[in-house]
Amino acid sequence: MRRRILCGVLATLFLLTGVAVYAETMPDIQAHKNCKYCGMDREKFAHSRMLTEYNDGSSFGSCSIHCTAIDLAQTFDKQPKAIMAADYNQKNLIDAEKAYWVIGGKKPGVMTKTAKWAFADKKDAEAFIKENGGKLATFEDAMKTTYEDMYNDTKMIREKRAKMKGMQKEEHKH
Repeated sequence: MRRRILCGVLATLFLLTGVAVYAETMPDIQAHKNCKYCGMDREKFAHSRMLTEYNDGSSFGSCSIHCTAIDLAQTFDKQPKAIMAADYNQKNLIDAEKAYWVIGGKKPGVMTKTAKWAFADKKDAEAFIKENGGKLATFEDAMKTTYEDMYNDTKMIREKRAKMKGMQKEEHKH
């Protein structure tokens, strides 16, 4: 019995230490906990998050390429110094322009109907495509697709949020 309790305590400590180390390795999440456009928790979406650093020293952290595209469209007077995307598998930030992107496939995207995922390694992107579908692309392709999808994605998000608000109102009535 004591051994089980000890094992349980050690396992809990191990997990908590792992969570602390994981969060420490992602300082961009500490600086930008939630996406300013949609409010999504960037740690929860660590696999799709992005970080844009501007020449003026400011930065913007988003949950997805969708919200990064919104920010880039609204900041004409700021020059991006670096645009980074999370590697889908490792969750660490990589240069978005050098990443291997996968567009589409059966995995649901973040803030979009057409998923867009970044990978540091081409082999990882190809393995993802083999398992989930989609096509290999560049950052330019991914951004172009994001802007082309913007109207339909924004419409989809509004409809989902309206539905959620309606469900919340129904819950409060009971």
